[in-house]
Amino acid sequence: MSTLVACFSAGGTTAGVAKEFAQSIGADLFEIVPQEPYTKADINFLNPVSRCNREQIGGKEVPVAGRIEDFGRYDTIYLGFPIWYGQAPRVIHTFAEGYDWTGKTVHLFATSGGSGIGKTAEKLSPSLKGAASVDARVVKSASQIAG
Repeated sequence: MSTLVACFSAGGTTAGVAKEFAQSIGADLFEIVPQEPYTKADINFLNPVSRCNREQIGGKEVPVAGRIEDFGRYDTIYLGFPIWYGQAPRVIHTFAEGYDWTGKTVHLFATSGGSGIGKTAEKLSPSLKGAASVDARVVKSASQIAG
């Protein structure tokens, strides 16, 4: 079995951390990209009608571009993203719902400018149906992910 690091990054921070971590443990890397990429205006959380706010508040599905081939070969998945409204962005839910997580160990890691991890694992778990275990932490660097 193998290890996968998958991440969504709006501004590049999460992608940088995920890339460094994947290299350090010899894992495969997959970047989660929405079919309709986010613009700077889309992720302006200070604007109550920005795309990220509408998606989070409305619980909207955000289609993902690309797919992981042979997802079944991974037994451990590290799933990274920025914290939006104290939880994973909606694109993470859509991504997760597209795969069978049965028996997999899932480690969520989030980058944040100031928010804690909150109930991220609890809120994302329904999208990770069948996962053997799910844990979550906020990180600032790759060295904090598996620590």
